[in-house]
Amino acid sequence: MIIKDAKFVISNTDLDKCPTPDKAEYAFIGRSNVGKSSLINMLTNNGKLAKTSGRPGKTQLINHFLINDEWYLVDLPGYGFAKASKESRFKWTQFIQDYLMNRENLLNTFVLLDARLPPQKIDLEFMNWCGHNGISFSMVFTKIDKLSSTALQKNLAVYRKEMLKVWEELPPVFTSSSTSKFGREKILNYIDQINVLYAESKK
Repeated sequence: MIIKDAKFVISNTDLDKCPTPDKAEYAFIGRSNVGKSSLINMLTNNGKLAKTSGRPGKTQLINHFLINDEWYLVDLPGYGFAKASKESRFKWTQFIQDYLMNRENLLNTFVLLDARLPPQKIDLEFMNWCGHNGISFSMVFTKIDKLSSTALQKNLAVYRKEMLKVWEELPPVFTSSSTSKFGREKILNYIDQINVLYAESKK
């Protein structure tokens, strides 16, 4: 897939105010400071599309971006270490769950995981929640340039073992680096394949 155009559409915390659900949609979510904004900018080839910050938890809204006038990329608030009040985090949780469970054109949620870390409880809980609620998701390991190939494979094996304690099989798994752009083509091709199937289903 070649991304020719990526533009911001709207930010909100209300499912009813999201764009008309007439195009395929893909959400990106992960623990705060996992490199979500950097990954989105890398995928779209636009370094300024999603706001990056050294301060975790800056994204606090559902952010819609229209890609090639064909599909939506959605930047969701990170979970975990955001320095916000309990009341704010509760509100985030509510509107994120509402969006994930009820957005009819959401075809896949990319769950971002820091490749350098062992399986984190909050990530495992979120993916299990997705499974229980029938939300289709993929795993994207970020920052793979920060560790050796051997260490990466070891960490992926640990993750696989942990996931298979609950899951019969793993969802699609991608590895990525916003610095080297590794993984960009595979993730975009995966989205492209789903877009084709989605378009055929609408005929």
